[in-house]
Amino acid sequence: MNFETRIGPDLGADAPDYPPMAVPEWYRDAKLGFFVHWGLYSLPAWAPPHPPGGVPVEDAYAHHQYAEWYANTVRIEGSPTWRRHQELYGPGRTYEDLADEWDVTGFDADAFVGDLVSAGARYVVPTTKHHDGFCLWDSATTTFTAPRRGPGRDLIAELHDATRRRDTRFGVYFSGALDWHASDFPPIESDTDLFRFRRADEWFSRYAAAQLEELIDRFRPDLLWNDIEWPDGGKGGDEFAVAALFRRYLEAVPDGAVNDRWGVPRHGFLTREYTHVPDILGHPWESTRGLGYSFGFNQAEGNEHSLSGTALVRLLVDVVSKNGNLLLNVGPRADGSLPDLQRAAMRELGAWLQRDGDAIYGTRPWVRAGEPIGVPRAYTRTATTVNAIVLDPAPGVVELPADLSGELRPWSDGTSAVVRSRPDGTREVELPERLRAEPAVAVRIDTVNS
Repeated sequence: MNFETRIGPDLGADAPDYPPMAVPEWYRDAKLGFFVHWGLYSLPAWAPPHPPGGVPVEDAYAHHQYAEWYANTVRIEGSPTWRRHQELYGPGRTYEDLADEWDVTGFDADAFVGDLVSAGARYVVPTTKHHDGFCLWDSATTTFTAPRRGPGRDLIAELHDATRRRDTRFGVYFSGALDWHASDFPPIESDTDLFRFRRADEWFSRYAAAQLEELIDRFRPDLLWNDIEWPDGGKGGDEFAVAALFRRYLEAVPDGAVNDRWGVPRHGFLTREYTHVPDILGHPWESTRGLGYSFGFNQAEGNEHSLSGTALVRLLVDVVSKNGNLLLNVGPRADGSLPDLQRAAMRELGAWLQRDGDAIYGTRPWVRAGEPIGVPRAYTRTATTVNAIVLDPAPGVVELPADLSGELRPWSDGTSAVVRSRPDGTREVELPERLRAEPAVAVRIDTVNS
């Protein structure tokens, strides 16, 4: 099931009036954002590592690969997470008991955000509250928060301030209809349970709305990223309902971006999670995934589970060529430090964007995303240029189709390209030796002076 596209109850004549939800140009230009899944789940930091669909469907929740789902998986008796929790913490210690042990003494938000910006981030989206209900900001709605428990700090305020200081867009992730702290449902063990064991009553709808209002009022986020729908009790015409929240948000942040995971018949950009999109989508969309198979830090993951820098660059190029943004997730350790495995891939991505970022940022799709045969490549365009981004430079040559007839611009270091024309109108471009070991290389074709 595509959870992000599920629509809630038909309200008929009582359907609320939603405001227009255009996708702002800043978002379409940004191309690369960083998700930050950091929370109470970062203490146990464990899940059975496997790719999506890597276990039988009936075992998917008991063997959930997302470490940020620890609070649910640990309650499934006999699950690998349940067994490990008993061994490490004993049967008397619950997940929520860990809140007082979370120590972030050495966390430096400026250094952390600096690493994301150096890797190419144009927007940053931390998890303000995941499904476990633990709030990382100083909320008046609950004491189950980072400022009032172990960390003793408003982590969202710190990340927000550091992001703004880097002149970078700031967004918030919020778990709308799932909050295991404020619910007494049994654990979720199937996709059916996912939508059955959720609060839909008016009290919880008001509770969720009050929390989101706090985030909007305090941080004026450039982006609202909701997950697993909104409570059904908050989908009507009330002032605490999501339609009214949208109106107030867009009044406060007129160029705000909103995703599609609200379960209502109005949305901004589309989201696709750990999903390959085969071709250009007509509506702006966002691909999201972790560097490994989990969003939250999973200490059980190694090199074999994680994207290399080369794979990461090629993923970004593929997504952008199809009218998408990449919201790449990092999962810090409990102390807020980034694991070396993640940092290495981020450094490679940042270095590549320093050279060929003009073929990514501010671009739009060309008439097609790539070619079915020949050297793998992907296309992007600006008002004056088409970029043919070669995804495997090792062969040293790429063929440009006849409908890309413009003059080639110099390479990123200013040197001229070597081109051989063919009778059929195609051209063969020789890639410089120094670029053939790179993860990708952009060939820039001038479309104004052609």
